[in-house]
Amino acid sequence: MFLDQRRGWLEQARYYLSAAAYPLQLAVSSPTAAWRWFEESVETRQALRAENDALRAQERVLEMRSLRFEALSRENGELRGLRGALPPVADHWLVAEIVNVEVNSLQQRVLINRGARNGVFKGQAVMDSAGLLGQTIHVGPWSAEVILITDPEHALPVQIERTGVRTIAVGTGDTQSLALPYLPANADVAAGDLLVTSGLGGVFPQGYPVARVVEVRRDAVQPLAQIQAKPLAQLNKLREVMLVWFRPDHPAGPTLSRGQGQSTVEDDLASGNPTYRPQPVPPRPAPARASASASVPTTGAPQPASHAPASAPGSSEPAAPPSRAPVSSSASASAGGPA
Repeated sequence: MFLDQRRGWLEQARYYLSAAAYPLQLAVSSPTAAWRWFEESVETRQALRAENDALRAQERVLEMRSLRFEALSRENGELRGLRGALPPVADHWLVAEIVNVEVNSLQQRVLINRGARNGVFKGQAVMDSAGLLGQTIHVGPWSAEVILITDPEHALPVQIERTGVRTIAVGTGDTQSLALPYLPANADVAAGDLLVTSGLGGVFPQGYPVARVVEVRRDAVQPLAQIQAKPLAQLNKLREVMLVWFRPDHPAGPTLSRGQGQSTVEDDLASGNPTYRPQPVPPRPAPARASASASVPTTGAPQPASHAPASAPGSSEPAAPPSRAPVSSSASASAGGPA
């Protein structure tokens, strides 16, 4: 104890003894440490796997939510485009979704999920954000069938915006093509001209874009030009369409169908416009011979039909022809002759 207090020899001995005993302590505690390390490794692996599964599930949820948000954003953009594409003549509009498509060389038609319950009527204009789409032909309670402008049975009155020439665009059975078969070969039309609705026909308004001319062919032996136009509407990429109601008091508005606030052309021809009044017609004058007969006096003996004096006895000159009563100026004017 004296030497340890003075010199610290036991501390050095303890140092060397601990160095010699450490391998023994490590050998004794190694199985326990190895087991504990194995348990921690297994638990860590399971925890990581569970955490990865949770993160993957959360990632799928976030992806679905992102896709839904993108779809809603795209749909909102399309709706804003539809709303912005409305012509000034539009009164109100309704968005419809396409539930069935029948597009082939014989028919170009789609089915929408809006019908008579929503106020849809036969012959109603259908549009999208780019241009004219077609019109309804069959309307049910909850659905309606729309014939596209490219249907072979559809004809659309159009007008060339640059020149103002009116013609008819006919469907060809192809969603990317319209034909203009009624323009002469010397018509002022060129590739790139914009075709707009002319307002005729009583269905579509005036000035709404329809198609753009892509090809003009003229043959010296053909009296008509061969003109092809491409519709502006995305007929093969449609998801939503727009049903439009037009203002009947607008100058560019078409004539609406019966029951929609304005009479049709057939009704006007049958009943007429009550504001119109017939113009006064001048009385028809009597025939000239009747006037001459009326001028003969009725008293005394009956006179001969001719008022000219008979030829004198012994004279070779024939009697003069009967005189005609003068025609009044009103009768001449009504007959179209000089007064």
